[in-house]
Amino acid sequence: MRNRLREVRKAQGLTLAEVAARCNPPTTAVTIGRLETGMRNLTMAWLERLAAALQVEPASLIVADHAQVVPVAAVLDADGADAPQAAMELEIPQPRADMLGVLVRTSQGDYRAGDQLWLEQLPPGRFAEAVNHDVLAPRPVGRFAFGRLAAVDGQRLQILPPVPGCRQMIVAEAPWLARVALIIRRA
Repeated sequence: MRNRLREVRKAQGLTLAEVAARCNPPTTAVTIGRLETGMRNLTMAWLERLAAALQVEPASLIVADHAQVVPVAAVLDADGADAPQAAMELEIPQPRADMLGVLVRTSQGDYRAGDQLWLEQLPPGRFAEAVNHDVLAPRPVGRFAFGRLAAVDGQRLQILPPVPGCRQMIVAEAPWLARVALIIRRA
C-alpha cells in the first residue's frame, strides 16, 4: 500500500501547515510531511484524522501497490490544455464495499444513454451530506427514486427528478441513500 496524502493535499491546493492546522487536534507541518513521505507510519488513526482534515474518505488516501493507473497527459483549465508541471497519474476506479452502480439506458438530464454511475451508499445519519447531489433512494416493492436531493426533512427525502417538468418525489424512511460519486461515459 502507498499513501496518496500528498496528491490529495496538492489537488486541494493546501500546504502542509494548512493540513496540520485542520487536524483535530492540530499537529505540525513536519509531521504531515513525514506521513506523506513514509518516514512516519500512516496508522488507521492518522488516516481517519487526515481524511477528516481533508474532507475525503479515508480509503481515498491510500492505494494498493497493484492498483492500475494511467498517466496524466494534460491538465484542462480556463486557458486550455497544458502539460502537467509534475508527473501525475489517475487511478482507475476500484469498487468499494459501500458502492452501488446505476446503468443509464435512456438519456435523462445530464446523463446520457450508456453512462455508468458509481454511487456511494450512505446511512440515514449521513443523508444531509448528499443535499444538492444526485442520489438513488429505495422505495417500496423494488422501485427507486433517482434525482437531485433537494432537502432532508426528518425522515423524508425530497428528490427532484433529472427531467425538467416532472414532479418532486418524496421518499419516507429510506434505510439508505446512495450519492453519485463517479460517472463513466464512453465516447
